[in-house]
Amino acid sequence: MKWSLIFEIARALMLARLKQTLVAATGVMFSITMFVALLGFMNGLNSLLDGLILNRTPHIRFYNEIKPNPSQPIDRSEEFHQSLNIIRSIKPSTSRLAIYNSQAIIENLEDDPRILGVSPKIAAQVFFNVGTIDLTGIVNGIDVEKEAELFAFKDYVTTGNYSDLQQNNTIILGKGAADRMMADIGDIIQATTSQGNRVQLKVVGYYQSGLADFDNSNSYASISSVQKMLGESPSYITDIQVKLHDFNQAPTLAKELGEIYQIDADDIQTVNAQFETGTNIRTLISYAVGITLLVVSGFGIYNILNMMIYEKLDTIAILKATGFSGTDVNRIFITIALIIGIVGGCLGLIFGFLAGLGIDQIPFETEALPTVKTFPVDYNPKYYLIGGIFSLITTYFAGYFPARKASGVDPVEIIRGK
Repeated sequence: MKWSLIFEIARALMLARLKQTLVAATGVMFSITMFVALLGFMNGLNSLLDGLILNRTPHIRFYNEIKPNPSQPIDRSEEFHQSLNIIRSIKPSTSRLAIYNSQAIIENLEDDPRILGVSPKIAAQVFFNVGTIDLTGIVNGIDVEKEAELFAFKDYVTTGNYSDLQQNNTIILGKGAADRMMADIGDIIQATTSQGNRVQLKVVGYYQSGLADFDNSNSYASISSVQKMLGESPSYITDIQVKLHDFNQAPTLAKELGEIYQIDADDIQTVNAQFETGTNIRTLISYAVGITLLVVSGFGIYNILNMMIYEKLDTIAILKATGFSGTDVNRIFITIALIIGIVGGCLGLIFGFLAGLGIDQIPFETEALPTVKTFPVDYNPKYYLIGGIFSLITTYFAGYFPARKASGVDPVEIIRGK
């Protein structure tokens, strides 16, 4: 049987029950619209929340951890090294915090093709002297340009210019710390290091990450400024931060490179395991809700086609009596289902995109996220592709079973009954 005739008959049947056809197409359209809008919105929020951690967190961090020496003198003694030695209250060894030969390590890491970039860092504990009160805090010495390139540092500087940090004796205060000290841009604040060195720093900006505890204690200065604060040489580095091209390689590379350089290494998956789990669960929930909507619309199409077949039994009998085979009838009703799925799916993708644009314009302002002004939406094409394919699959199976029922109709019994 020619496909043109099958399409013509399918069109005639749909127009004969136009209201039911429109209801079925509207159900598919609504499901696809909500599927695309929901996934775009949920994954936009996921990306926003991930960014709060991932943008600021190195994929691998190299440092020297303060810990007791695992090789105690009694264990090295020839007399007792084979014995069970119980040692209590072991104190940390006087190991250096600075990474030995840090410049050579950084150069070697930058030559590794698996690594996107490397940024050195110094974390210095200080007391901010505010009148007669000392507020504890951490001043992070950073390579300003590297930090902006690899960790989106400038996106979190809400007031002032991040490049001003390259000047000596300047500081960008965490917003919470600045509020506690009532420090304005251009003010001079005084800080005392744990070694007793007292320095004066000019406030050139505010930093706001969206994590209140972090912003209450953390501030930023250039590496050279922090080295001078601590009275250390220009080679003094306590942390080496690494960004990879593929952060999924972080656990393997952290172990490999840590053994090569004989320093401690943390990878992002281990440090933020609970955060990654939360992201996966939120994504799973959004997909589950979206697919449920599509399945529900599929049952709607199934019911409508079942009713259409019941009401058109005489038409089906006449078609079969005039030479249409069961396969032809099957094709007619599957074609009806697919046309409903294609029309409803296309309209759903369009309205889903428009719904995303509408959500993207809704104001969303909070002090915790000063750089975000509207609700985030992810316009990844894969959501539209998944929605389109799933609408076809759902409508095909919704039409397959009624079509199989129609193809089995005995025209003699139907005409005899009439």
